[in-house]
Amino acid sequence: MLKLPAAPQRLLPFLLISCALPALAGEIILDAPDEITDMVQPFLPKEAGAQKKTREMVNETLATEGYFSPVLEFTDSDGDLKLKIDPGPRTTITGVNVAVDGPIEAKTRAALIADWRLPVGQAFRQADWNTAKQQILSRLLADEHAGAKLLDSEAAIDSATHSAQLSAHYDAGPRYRFGELRIEGLQYYSPELIASYNRDLHPGDPYREDKLNALIGKLQATPYFASVQAALDMDAAADADGTVTAPIILRVNERQPHRISFGAGASSNTGARVEFNYQTPNLFNQAWDFNSGLRIEQKRQTIYSDVFLPPDDRARRHSVGAMAENTDIQGLKTARIAFGAQSVQQRGSIEQRLSLNWQNEKRTPDGGVETTSRALVPNVMWTWRRIDKLLDPHDGFVIQAQVGGGAKAMLSDENFIRLHSRWQQYIPLGRLDTLTLRGEIGYTVAESRQRIPQDYLFRTGGTGSVRGYAYQSLGVQEGTATVGGRYMAALSGEITHWLDESWGIAAFIDAGDAVDSLQDIKLAFGYGLGARWRSPAGPLGVDLAYGERTGEIQLHFSLAIPF
Repeated sequence: MLKLPAAPQRLLPFLLISCALPALAGEIILDAPDEITDMVQPFLPKEAGAQKKTREMVNETLATEGYFSPVLEFTDSDGDLKLKIDPGPRTTITGVNVAVDGPIEAKTRAALIADWRLPVGQAFRQADWNTAKQQILSRLLADEHAGAKLLDSEAAIDSATHSAQLSAHYDAGPRYRFGELRIEGLQYYSPELIASYNRDLHPGDPYREDKLNALIGKLQATPYFASVQAALDMDAAADADGTVTAPIILRVNERQPHRISFGAGASSNTGARVEFNYQTPNLFNQAWDFNSGLRIEQKRQTIYSDVFLPPDDRARRHSVGAMAENTDIQGLKTARIAFGAQSVQQRGSIEQRLSLNWQNEKRTPDGGVETTSRALVPNVMWTWRRIDKLLDPHDGFVIQAQVGGGAKAMLSDENFIRLHSRWQQYIPLGRLDTLTLRGEIGYTVAESRQRIPQDYLFRTGGTGSVRGYAYQSLGVQEGTATVGGRYMAALSGEITHWLDESWGIAAFIDAGDAVDSLQDIKLAFGYGLGARWRSPAGPLGVDLAYGERTGEIQLHFSLAIPF
């Protein structure tokens, strides 16, 4: 019996382990067309290990892209593994057979088949094949045929001829109509509240998935419900004509009846901020949404209360509110109280707001005369939105126009008419870049600005206006303060380039001014660069801008979403 010395005995386990381990492998070096390298590289192992496993992985990856007969050659190269790939011809579609059974209109069936997304002559890709199959099924499910199914599908690949024969067989199932609305989960509210938001979904109407989703979205956006789910009762029996009238099961989870929140933040316009808010969506058990709070900012302090009523029978949302506010901005101190009522109605892509507001304002400009102004102002505002995404637009426009005014005969200290409009245009420059153009113009028709509250005059400058200048620093000089004028204009152009899905950079130029006479207008220009971050609430912007008139640099940050 062979007996090892003590030291070698202690090394024996390590020697056995090292013999059992494979030699350190080098890297895998690809020799393939660029397109194939891009396909395969992300899935290769980091080290040149088992060739069988690598071969299987490469074959599977290429097959998903339509290459079913590749030639792979492995060679050793100074400890590395060189892999040469000849993908061979790409498989193309040579035949398609799509069948849709069931009680479906011939015109609809023909349109579905004609819109098949993987036609003859196109290269075969597994992802496109999956998408094409799902596309027809999704369209059936979305429009009347809520029970549609994909019965069978096959992609027959002939690797010798590099061709693919595709077939897909669907059963549209019976047609569905909306039935009664069955609501589950209500505790504080009545079914009439949900009915006030349901304007498009009626029993007996053909089933449309988009209508059901629209109701879910409307209810989810209200202050009443934390979550909303809706589905058809698929167990409903068919009528004599084969159509199924299926009840809608709507499950809601109500929000807490009382919510208190505290917050803190900062604005480049009004400084640091702390805020307290109380909300109850069921004031006096009437489903009235009561929202009140106290906001303390360095340059502005506000206390407010608003009551929002549920929609009426014409889908209008009415509200009333009151507020008290003190400001100290650009040498102008204001103290005002205001009461108002408002009605909001959505008409297609146009939102209309009708309001009536009364306010009493005391303004004290540094080096000027203290003045008290009162005004009762009816106002109408229209906002037209045609954008691809509400919070992060890349294409489209938003236009807003409003007109209001006061009269001495109706509780106002001065006769005036206020006209104001804004426009914002988003122009895509490829997939990653966006050109944003913005314009704003305002005119208060009056003999004098002296007895008109500042809300109905114009100052500009700051975030969302003319960057490179302090908030509301462009206006009319009164003493050493900047006060509102009767004319205002602002223009802006900005290019944003997104570096990835989250971060972007921007370059911009702004111009604008607010004056009391057209002959005094002289646009103030601002130029700058900024950073953008896509937050869940919309793009956040941080900008550094140079004001040409003052020669100063200002820091601005904002939530860069359309008005």
